[in-house]
Amino acid sequence: MKYLCLAYEEERIFSEMTEAQWHELLQETLDYVADLQKRGKLVLTNALQSATKAHTLRIRDDELIMTDGPFAETKEQLGGFFLIEVASEDEALEIAAGWPSARLGTIEVRPVEEELRPECRY
Repeated sequence: MKYLCLAYEEERIFSEMTEAQWHELLQETLDYVADLQKRGKLVLTNALQSATKAHTLRIRDDELIMTDGPFAETKEQLGGFFLIEVASEDEALEIAAGWPSARLGTIEVRPVEEELRPECRY
């Protein structure tokens, strides 16, 4: 089963890191990604650019409402994602807990619906 893991992070934490701390975290993340790839668990992963570069769109009463930045004013923003394919939810949670930035932020783990089913809303 596939799970989408969303990494929420506080940009301030990363910007306050020394260059050495940042490179250490980056290398640890790259090593973890390589291990997941080697084990056939990782489908796709990408970091996202700063939330300050985001645009949020909504349509209400046939009107487009667009704002710059993320929808919610929070300390943590979506910083990246990784899509994994595993045998169980427990395995997905174990992989998410091992993601290096989980120590600094929050990882949300959600099962992926392989198709839109009319009988399922949420």
